[in-house]
Amino acid sequence: MVERRRPLVVIPARFSASASALRYRAEVAAAKLVQAVYDAGAEPLVIHPEAPAGLTDGDLDALVRERIWLADGVLLPGGGDLAARWAGQRPHAAQYDVDETQDAFDLALARVALRDAIPLLAICRGTQVVNVARGGDLVQDLTETLGADHRHLVHDIAIAADSPLRAVVPGDRMTVSCYHHQGLGRLGESLRASAHAADGTVEAVALAGHAGWCLGVQWHPEDTAATDSQQSGIFRAFVAAAFQRMPYRHQDEE
Repeated sequence: MVERRRPLVVIPARFSASASALRYRAEVAAAKLVQAVYDAGAEPLVIHPEAPAGLTDGDLDALVRERIWLADGVLLPGGGDLAARWAGQRPHAAQYDVDETQDAFDLALARVALRDAIPLLAICRGTQVVNVARGGDLVQDLTETLGADHRHLVHDIAIAADSPLRAVVPGDRMTVSCYHHQGLGRLGESLRASAHAADGTVEAVALAGHAGWCLGVQWHPEDTAATDSQQSGIFRAFVAAAFQRMPYRHQDEE
């Protein structure tokens, strides 16, 4: 008999100063995010972010590649701000929860997933990480630059005709739940805008000519995935791509 296990989706943990029932600093993942991945048919695997001092990008990438050898998909979740220096920019007073170990690990994870064509879903901060990993930069504070506040914002976005989102959305518009004050500035190599907010903010990106499945969104599809088939459809499309990458597991029929 031939059976296939759930595809394994690697999610880097987020550092947290505290968590319920834990006495010290914690490493966490958002419950709704993990649930959305599981509900879509994958097995979420939260891993420890580590970036040893003194390693070159190439050496860190090699280390990350060894650690995620079992991954069928990679999900880069939301979190604190990415340090401005990674994109050659100056830090902004509005930056919060910056952690350069987290940054270095996420950037390496993005580079490895893209280079190895591992299906990649990037959410909020994760999309910003992908953009910077591809040589792009960030709008350090949307409120200051555009007069637009995308925190605690539910709004409509316009979806590009060639966007991967068209596979899960009937039509060219979608209602999304945002919480970000940074945004995408200059897009990185081969990234193309796949959706925009009414104020012009890039809300989704895809990677042109990429051998694997790749989608970055600035909103949080996990917020409403339990009740919104369009948001859960993003996770299903991602998991379907991971499933295609996953090898068969053979078992002898008893």
